[in-house]
Amino acid sequence: MRIGVWGTGGMAGALAGHWVRAGHEVTVGGRDARRAERLAARIGGGARPAGLRAAAEAGQDVVLVALPFGAGADVARELGPALDGRVLLDCSNPVGPGFRLLTGEGPSAARRLAEAAPGAHVVKAFNLCHEDVWRMRPPVFDGRPLAVPVCGDDETALARVRALVRDTGCEPVSGGGLERAGLLEATAALFISLWVGEGADAQAIAPPLSHASGPPRREP
Repeated sequence: MRIGVWGTGGMAGALAGHWVRAGHEVTVGGRDARRAERLAARIGGGARPAGLRAAAEAGQDVVLVALPFGAGADVARELGPALDGRVLLDCSNPVGPGFRLLTGEGPSAARRLAEAAPGAHVVKAFNLCHEDVWRMRPPVFDGRPLAVPVCGDDETALARVRALVRDTGCEPVSGGGLERAGLLEATAALFISLWVGEGADAQAIAPPLSHASGPPRREP
């Protein structure tokens, strides 16, 4: 695939690193040309540095939006119709001080991105883990690949993102339509507060799948 990346931080580098190793063409876009150049060089695999508009133009299959909450929507509004038909993969987390969800009662970060780029297809994924988890090759724990929930409304866009999830060594899980992206973002806020704020194991709050509806019933 031809993938554009908005952002020059840790998430951009971690995910793009997997994708260049999988053989995809990656263009790293940022407002700071030097940071884009440094990240592209660090990723290797032919990754190219560019500005944000050029990265969007190069990302004919997917554009990863690895920018802080709100910044992606700002860029999308600047580029306008240039994003029509593009798949925008949003991995942002609108989490602020005190592990507070910055979207409040309003639209999710993914929905705000979609409103800023009405001609694009927004997909939410990769927001539940720290960037260092995405740097693992692959993210496998106790022999089980990490599951990545994916939310979106366009089937072609979802298929592309699912393929990129598998290229990281993870397994995509359907999270429903984009209206459910807010649930993913709220889950991230909760998990971060448990992991970081309480030092608790977030996985311990859920029973295994076999007990999701209660203990298995034995036949009399």
